[in-house]
Amino acid sequence: MKNSYLRAVKNKFQITKLLKFEIVSILAFTRGLFISGSLFSQAAYPPKTYVCYQTSQEIIIDGKMDEKSWACAEWTSLFVDIEGEKKPLPLQNTRVKMLWDKKYLYISAVMDEEHIWAYQNKKDQIVYLENDFEVFIDPDNDTDNYYELEINALNNSFDLFLPKPYKKGGKPVLNWDIKNLRSAVSIEGTINDITDKDKRWTLEIAIPFESLGTDNVAFVKPDPKKVWRINFSRVNWQHQIAQNGNYVRKTNPDTGKIMPEYNWVWSSQGIINMHVPENWGFLQFKRQKVEKNSRR
Repeated sequence: MKNSYLRAVKNKFQITKLLKFEIVSILAFTRGLFISGSLFSQAAYPPKTYVCYQTSQEIIIDGKMDEKSWACAEWTSLFVDIEGEKKPLPLQNTRVKMLWDKKYLYISAVMDEEHIWAYQNKKDQIVYLENDFEVFIDPDNDTDNYYELEINALNNSFDLFLPKPYKKGGKPVLNWDIKNLRSAVSIEGTINDITDKDKRWTLEIAIPFESLGTDNVAFVKPDPKKVWRINFSRVNWQHQIAQNGNYVRKTNPDTGKIMPEYNWVWSSQGIINMHVPENWGFLQFKRQKVEKNSRR
């Protein structure tokens, strides 16, 4: 994410070695409803938990979320500012659902947006320089060897692999790709039209489990007895209209510099840095079918 590329941020809220398998599993199975005071005594915002059920039908990746399984899956809580309660609530709502089957992790995000715009349409452009949605996944929950995916409203993607966080000297592997990634966007409104107001855009993603690996890092199969780390970020820029009629990032008239972006996330990081995996949320897989075991 941009902030980590541009500057190194010291993590004031590091959770030391408390998140071992046994503790994490207990936390996930209880869905995060009970958290020991000592367990997260050093964390500003305890990571959130999502219980992910299996789909009982084929999910068509079309950006529409019209399958029964999606209707039965639970929403995450609404996104908050990346820094948490110290900042105002996001100006526009974002929430996510997840499902899985033997091959894929399915993610759908619905983002309210009055001005839907995106111009980057080539694979692995720096998508976050425009509004985007981002996924961060650490399948073995060791805070190393994790994956990032960014997608904009044109359904253009940028992905990378990090062997370790930037604060540990990690360097992104930019030529790594999520093989056989499937994604689609549907828009309630008109993209790149400055003359109207839009409602929202919906992003639907299918990430093959086997794609979350490298030549040196084996992919991890979902296991109800183990917990993954995951988080989501929505980058939203203030905008203005350029002379050519396109949306562009807004500049400060006094300094001429681009105004800072908003960073809206599912599980608060506590700082402006998505590359602090120990502060991401927990993903717990369940083998039960979603229609029988979850609430809307």
